[in-house]
Amino acid sequence: MKSNNQINVPQAKAAMEQFKMQAAQEVGVNLTNGYNGHLTSREAGSVGGQMVKKMIEAYEQGLQ
Repeated sequence: MKSNNQINVPQAKAAMEQFKMQAAQEVGVNLTNGYNGHLTSREAGSVGGQMVKKMIEAYEQGLQ
């Protein structure tokens, strides 16, 4: 199944990968570069949730 996830700014790909790895480390999920099919839904969701939490925090800081 082909993923529909596309980065709007291709130059940001490396930064997004680093951001994802940092979020995974913060929640204690062991990510590897490339395919991570070994993750449970809960682990993958916690990484995504942490990323969203960090993005919201950054946005809120920008409003102040």
